[in-house]
Amino acid sequence: MSVKVYCHDSLEALAGTHKAAFEGAECVSFDLSLPWFANFLATTLGPQERLRVYVADDGEGRVAILPMCYDEGASRPRKMRSLANFYTALYAPITSCGAGEELLGHALAPLRSDSPQWDEIDFSPLSTEDGTFNALFNALRNLGLLPFKYFCFGNWYLLVDGRSYAEYYEGLPSRLRNTVKRKSKQFFTDSGARLDIITGGDQIESGIADYNKVYATSWKVEEPFPGFIPGLIRASAKQGWLRLGIAYVRGEPVAAQIWIVAHGRAAIFKLAYDEKFAPYSVGSVLSAHLMRHVLDVDKVREVDYLIGDDAYKRDWMSRRRERWGIVAYNPRTLLGLAGALKQTLGGWRRFVLSYVKR
Repeated sequence: MSVKVYCHDSLEALAGTHKAAFEGAECVSFDLSLPWFANFLATTLGPQERLRVYVADDGEGRVAILPMCYDEGASRPRKMRSLANFYTALYAPITSCGAGEELLGHALAPLRSDSPQWDEIDFSPLSTEDGTFNALFNALRNLGLLPFKYFCFGNWYLLVDGRSYAEYYEGLPSRLRNTVKRKSKQFFTDSGARLDIITGGDQIESGIADYNKVYATSWKVEEPFPGFIPGLIRASAKQGWLRLGIAYVRGEPVAAQIWIVAHGRAAIFKLAYDEKFAPYSVGSVLSAHLMRHVLDVDKVREVDYLIGDDAYKRDWMSRRRERWGIVAYNPRTLLGLAGALKQTLGGWRRFVLSYVKR
């Protein structure tokens, strides 16, 4: 197999056939799409953080692409990481059909030969449900790096199995059903109360303003990257993916949720509500309204609560999976070897403590 390897410092430098690989990836998750990465780059990277895209192409239509980034101003150890952060629910190498472990190894090879050398390479959050995780782990090891896996977070999701909202609702815990029924009735008896779902058009900017207003009155901490969410809303609307739900009481926005519906999958990305309206359970009322829409109108096959094991997610979802990361150390550098040794000793320590506890 004759493989060509490319290293780019912008998404625009990718060849058209390589950009096409992202179209397949976005069918898996919206945060593997080119619009996601473009907004991520425009709004979240620090002044000294740089993009690096590694591409391996076998010339027969199979490609493996690794969108990565690093901080050129950081002191040692030198770290390369996946183009992801706390907004990212899923990261994966962008691969075309038929691209296997060998091609992934070619894409990774420049990471070993870059000068000066990287001490540490980090990929997260990754799915362990397909063969990609093991292929990446093995490819790193075959390059002479020392990989270790680590837990990132739990992920709750719902397999719809063709159900309508009414059928789904009947399967919810009785406590949640009663809350939704009682609080919905209470909510709509209030003068001017309404629920909107914004998908695009000239409502986008007012929707962003209302979302920001709700977020500012919620319990949530200030966004570290204030341009990211507005950029995501605009990009999602352009793709036809946006479901921005907003609850209003007497004309004022009191709850907001960002759902992203793409390729048969609804992802619940952000939710917030004005704490003064907690007695209305406006979050649950709005969630039920959006759930009805994605099941009965969008007819999705899966609903995904994305990041975290929050207790309330168990009530709405039916299954749990995990996202893991891989950190690989370079034994050819002193700091890389030290990092691997620290990981190994930490693993032995956890094993011993678990054994003693048992």
